[in-house]
Amino acid sequence: MNIFVINSGSSSIKYQLINMPAATVLCSGIVERIGMDDAVIIHKTFKDGKELVKRETVEITDHTDGLQEVARLLTDNEMGVISDPSAIAAVGHRVVHGGESFAVTTIIDHNVKEKIKKLFPLAPLHNPLNYLGIEIAEKLFAGAKQVAVFDTAFHQSIPPVAYRYAIPANFYNDYGIRAYGFHGTSHKYVSGKAIEYLQKEVSKIITIHLGNGCSITAVNNGQSVETSMGLGPMNGLIMGTRCGDIDQSVIFYLVNQLGYDIENVNAILNKKSGMLGLTGMSDNRDIRAKIENGDKEALLAYEMYAYRIRKYIGAYAAVLNGLDAIVFMGGVGENDRLMRKLCASNLQYLGIELDETHNQRRLEGLQEINSTLSRVKILVVPTNEELEIATQCYRLLSSVTPY
Repeated sequence: MNIFVINSGSSSIKYQLINMPAATVLCSGIVERIGMDDAVIIHKTFKDGKELVKRETVEITDHTDGLQEVARLLTDNEMGVISDPSAIAAVGHRVVHGGESFAVTTIIDHNVKEKIKKLFPLAPLHNPLNYLGIEIAEKLFAGAKQVAVFDTAFHQSIPPVAYRYAIPANFYNDYGIRAYGFHGTSHKYVSGKAIEYLQKEVSKIITIHLGNGCSITAVNNGQSVETSMGLGPMNGLIMGTRCGDIDQSVIFYLVNQLGYDIENVNAILNKKSGMLGLTGMSDNRDIRAKIENGDKEALLAYEMYAYRIRKYIGAYAAVLNGLDAIVFMGGVGENDRLMRKLCASNLQYLGIELDETHNQRRLEGLQEINSTLSRVKILVVPTNEELEIATQCYRLLSSVTPY
């Protein structure tokens, strides 16, 4: 079964064509800078054990143009991997917010699309683009089943004691204001890999997704029971441009005392804060270079980032009433040795001890980087959201019980 996975962003489209159940990636790529003069498509195919890469700078005014170009490349004489769009059995769509309406992977029909539209206010930057991707794919791949995989679905197992806010009950009852959590597809994938590795019937795991967006989740026996992001994706850890947890009084002070309007405050906290606000840079590779040159503010930002993560590890160990493993994933979690070291430091009380020699190794696949004395495993697990989406689509469409 060929499953085409689409992840529509604000100015980009990531995609993979995966043959299931073998999980063979036939092609992958990204359309970047949609709507700009220098829009580009990077398309990779895998044939006879070799990776072929094609990079094109083309005029792509909107997401419709972008997906049309991708569809062309799928059947291209040189780079194509299928002869006709009808070879695609299903299109799996990453949809960021499923609210309380969607706890499982779902075949898309008119009613599902209407519910996704109703959730636009909860994810105004993401759901409209995810919806647009669905509408375009319905036309380009008319014979395929369209399937939605929701970032929030994995977190629907979180109990009310964790997801409710201590505000008047009508805000939840009438408007659905509660913590939903995000990055659920990624947390589900890596926690599953960690559970397989641990080979324990009962497991208590903390998964730590560190990229431009960051989140941390407590996973009890394969189920999310607490996560750091809330109603939207700004809460919790310090991120590339988002502030994470903040005293609400800061917002009122910015508006009432400093004269900022609420839209400016939203832009500041979402797009101008986090590591960017602290250092002037959002990419940890650039910040590390500043640290190596003795920049004290850059070092402080790194320490703040790690300190916040350690606070959450302590809290989630309490939520789980024990801990078997912490798992690093995402671009920063998988590649930033210094950040992993800072995050795993001073946690001996919880039985977490890093082996710095293992941490410094070049990592491929799942790796264990804890010392032999550590009671808690420290794992690095590369995430693969596209494969998780394809797996969930395949299980749904082949009548295999979803997991």
